[in-house]
Amino acid sequence: MKLNFLKLRTKNQLRKNKTQRSSIPFKKAERIGLLFTIEDRNKHDHIKQFIHKLEQEGKKVQAFAFLPPKKENYEFLFDFFTPQEVSFCGSIKSDHALRFADTAFDYLFCLDKNPNDYICYLLARSKARCRAGIYSEQLQPYFELMVNGVKSTSALIEHIHQYTQKLK
Repeated sequence: MKLNFLKLRTKNQLRKNKTQRSSIPFKKAERIGLLFTIEDRNKHDHIKQFIHKLEQEGKKVQAFAFLPPKKENYEFLFDFFTPQEVSFCGSIKSDHALRFADTAFDYLFCLDKNPNDYICYLLARSKARCRAGIYSEQLQPYFELMVNGVKSTSALIEHIHQYTQKLK
């Protein structure tokens, strides 16, 4: 029931969010947001490497994660929220999640191959100028830039980084 209310709130956020969306040259981008669901150690390590690469390029990076039940938050490196921080009515009660969604990133990269309802809500609420993620017809309202044909998290990261670097 909670997820049904969250889906309604997500549709409402998509309708009422009037953030001006555009891409700027990646070289000029300063703030990058990374949004993902915690899955396994491999994904965790790929994201850490990506953060390091972006920081070497002079970007200020903020990562935020959704921690599903029965998953481990490796090293507690990233801020996260859980299903317990969503009310019965589908309202997000996590200050960290709301603050992340309200941050005006130059780019927000969703690093999930199958974004869940919690991640989609944050994408819908996001104030990022350009949101990038995996291609899916159902996900088109959430992204300005989508990549296709990726089978792994590392490939998704590589493609998103490659394509955004080409933006002039």
